[in-house]
Amino acid sequence: MKQKIKDILAAIAYFLYEKGILHNRIQVHTIDETIDVLLNTEKSMVRFGDGEIVMIKGGDLMLQKASPEIAEGLAGILAYPHDDLIVTIPDIFETLSDHHRESRQFWRDHLLFCRKTYERYCNPDRVYYSTFVSRCYYYAADRSGCGTQFAKIRKIWENRDVVVVEGEKTHNGVGNDLLDTARSVERIICPPSNAYGAIPAILDACTAYDKDRLFLLSVGVAAKFLAVDLFERGYRVLDIGNLDMEYEWFVTRSPGKRKLAKHDLVTEEANRAAGHTAYLEQIKVRI
Repeated sequence: MKQKIKDILAAIAYFLYEKGILHNRIQVHTIDETIDVLLNTEKSMVRFGDGEIVMIKGGDLMLQKASPEIAEGLAGILAYPHDDLIVTIPDIFETLSDHHRESRQFWRDHLLFCRKTYERYCNPDRVYYSTFVSRCYYYAADRSGCGTQFAKIRKIWENRDVVVVEGEKTHNGVGNDLLDTARSVERIICPPSNAYGAIPAILDACTAYDKDRLFLLSVGVAAKFLAVDLFERGYRVLDIGNLDMEYEWFVTRSPGKRKLAKHDLVTEEANRAAGHTAYLEQIKVRI
């Protein structure tokens, strides 16, 4: 009953904003506009999903314990003023018509409790970009355009030397062709949880590379802080979040979320048994 009441309140609140009865001041570019700016410029990207907003409010995530330091840092990054580091947030403020029913309800509920957090910490002088650039398949009601979107995303690192910074279970581009357009791929493997505490060691490993490398970050909340630090040091960095998982679902035409078998592979022996020898050869540093 409590959930049903919450859903009704969320739907009413969203309706009032959607119809302009309540004023929305947060502007977000579309997924396609976000992809185009990443493809056609050398801008870097840091992404905020619902989890980062929960952490600003003081909540824990499954893979990262909360702290006032993390909350304050995330709030500062959300308002980051430099245009060459684009900040992405969920594109949910104007309409949810392009989302499937379950997704619409999730984001309406999210806004019911988090809209004021966005309004408090988002920079009113900037237009944000869409965090769904890395979640363009699962949430979509119409998935017919996903192939074109993923093809353009893969062109972002075409003929680039890529460094993937990821958790030990993540396996970006392993078992699929997500990263096959890159000229080379090397990996820095990070702790699977609470990676925020390992940021100094991760930064040391990253800054050992020349600035012509393109960094792809997939290491949870720590990626937000790494993205800003590496960007300010002159690197191009893209916080890609769960892009690989999303791509796997697209390739297999998964009707919904499903766990990927490669996320259970931790040891070298398990990865070799699964045929992921190229992945193991790409690993240059383990934190």
